[in-house]
Amino acid sequence: MHTHLIIIGIIFTVLALIHIIFPKYFEWEKEFRSLSLINRQIMKVHTIFIAFTVFLMGLLLLTSSSELMETNLGEKIILGLAIFWTFRLVIQFFGYSSKLWKGKLFETTVHIIFSLLWIYISFVLWSIYFSPDAHY
Repeated sequence: MHTHLIIIGIIFTVLALIHIIFPKYFEWEKEFRSLSLINRQIMKVHTIFIAFTVFLMGLLLLTSSSELMETNLGEKIILGLAIFWTFRLVIQFFGYSSKLWKGKLFETTVHIIFSLLWIYISFVLWSIYFSPDAHY
């Protein structure tokens, strides 16, 4: 499972860095014009903090995977991450309208890839939490 945590740590780091392209890719300059200043800034600041949080999760997994699997505190952190990413999996299906991806090849492919990614991450984290070696 150590290897899976390293893989997930790399995935989280890449996901965090992908946030850099969001403003240009999603045309925020144009899309946000109709929003008030506070709403524009909330969107931008929250995106930065989401990316930063995901980056820190990745860094934690890359630098401390053994401790996460071998300590009582690590077990609690793994539980928190499992709950967080399982909730993200649920949001993939109930937080976004299927109108965003149905009938669109690229968007459907992205939806499927991220659904599988959230399943993988959730499965690994829950597997570690419920491992017979856990619960110190």
